[in-house]
Amino acid sequence: MVLGGKNIYGYPIGILMLETKFPRIPGDIGNATTWNFPVLYKIIKKATPDVAVRKGAEGLLEPFVRGAQELEKEGVRAITTTCGFLGLFQKEMSSAVQIPVFTSSLMQVPLVYSMLKPTQKVGILTIHSKSLTQRHLSSVGADSIPHVIYGTEKEEEFSRAILDDEIEMDVKKSKEEIVRVAIRMVTEHPEIGAFVLECTNMPPYAASIQKEIGLPIFDIYTLVMLMYNAVVKRDFSGYM
Repeated sequence: MVLGGKNIYGYPIGILMLETKFPRIPGDIGNATTWNFPVLYKIIKKATPDVAVRKGAEGLLEPFVRGAQELEKEGVRAITTTCGFLGLFQKEMSSAVQIPVFTSSLMQVPLVYSMLKPTQKVGILTIHSKSLTQRHLSSVGADSIPHVIYGTEKEEEFSRAILDDEIEMDVKKSKEEIVRVAIRMVTEHPEIGAFVLECTNMPPYAASIQKEIGLPIFDIYTLVMLMYNAVVKRDFSGYM
């Protein structure tokens, strides 16, 4: 005997999307080929990158809460978003549904720090450092964690293409910019022991960062995979 009552089945993770038109390459949270399991996307209308990041997510709480509730009704087992700055809504969104909500990759900062030496810090690489405030960090429990924040907003390509929602983006140049900023971070702050990438559009470049700096890299991909493996347990098989 099985229980029905939903429209669709088999989507463990629901993803609340900003409304965008910039390219989402493999590795990006919004490219379905990034995942080796089904995900259910829901676009939040008028939630642009500019509003979510540079304008403090003004007016977005209600539509994101409503979107989370709709994804829950569709049957997903956990919910995330496509912008690390939406960690501002962690408490409100998780309170609005009965399933786990993880709004931002920044939720990993306390966990990552607990793995490091007491003298080390967590390096946070963001799409726009001037917009990433203590309020964002406190919303995900990361405000008291020793950290270093750098952003890519002073570079030419990546931040501009994403935040201005351009239809074209130079991927090679974006990778070079992100890697360059990461190298500068560890050069100027050798106490960094691991990285957390705030931006959900940065995972495609995580391997390139790691090749250059040799440190653990956490991002929205690592967090989604953690949650997927928590909400979809598998029986073990093998032999002894």
